[in-house]
Amino acid sequence: MTAPDLPAELKAALDGKLQGLSRNAAAARAAAISQTYRDGGGSGAIRSETDALAYALARMPATYAAVTASLNALRQIRPDFVPGSLLDVGAGPGTASWAATEAFWSLQSLTLIDANSALRALALDLGHDSVRLRDMRYERGEARVALADVEAADLVVASYTIGEIDDAERSALTELIWAKTRDTLLIVEPGTPAGYARILAARQKLIAAGAHVAAPCPHDGTCPLAAPDWCHFTQRLPRSRAHKQLKSAELPYEDEKFIYVALTRAPVARRPARVLAQPAITKVAVTAKLCTDHGVVETAAPRRNKIDYARFRKYNWGDGVFEADATSAE
Repeated sequence: MTAPDLPAELKAALDGKLQGLSRNAAAARAAAISQTYRDGGGSGAIRSETDALAYALARMPATYAAVTASLNALRQIRPDFVPGSLLDVGAGPGTASWAATEAFWSLQSLTLIDANSALRALALDLGHDSVRLRDMRYERGEARVALADVEAADLVVASYTIGEIDDAERSALTELIWAKTRDTLLIVEPGTPAGYARILAARQKLIAAGAHVAAPCPHDGTCPLAAPDWCHFTQRLPRSRAHKQLKSAELPYEDEKFIYVALTRAPVARRPARVLAQPAITKVAVTAKLCTDHGVVETAAPRRNKIDYARFRKYNWGDGVFEADATSAE
């Protein structure tokens, strides 16, 4: 499986862009841009090269980690999936494309779409010396317009994208990106109740259009979770020195909360149950909350059952667990 930290050549490219950049100025711009995103302004606050770089330094590591975790889950379920082409919708600085090319070395054709010229310029600059990304095709324009002129791809990714538009536009864009999907579509959103609601809406719409869920759900049915609970996952990633300075952070790591759905044209042969929270470990047992094809269950592995107890101790939030392994401990 792919590691959650940025690949070495991307780190090197970002470090090169840092030369001569005021860290204080970049931190101030990153904070302002983050506030604009929280207020619903999307990428409109990113207007200059400095803006784009500040955004990338602040958000690329976490976004990369979330997309990578989602792709790892997909690869566990579909180890035979070898996509040759990628379409990255709302690509920004190219984060999802970097993650996809690390996960799938079979990718030969990369098409990226984003309306923001500063992010597009940064993506092209960062990928200039990369063997995998230097031949990318990056279309500038609003996604619904730009998609009309691009070919369908084996793998389509929309990461942290659909939350930037209103409900009507989101519904139309969801239909368009599915139409451009030859095999598999991955949508990733922030792990908030609002992000979860957007994923649920896209999931429901595309299942009605004939899609099948590959991950994280073990079924194509209605989500069994009830408010105030919501499905989301977390990925821990290391912070570089520059990242810590930019975010005024002391901890050497960051935990990114995210939610995703991977949908396929053909049904998946076997889907695992999903660990919905970090398992509770005591001296008596390990208890795991699992989403299964027959609902949410809590399964315990007692300490006296040494084999199951040891296996359950290795489970992490977000892991896929095939039910034969999970039910053996009940």
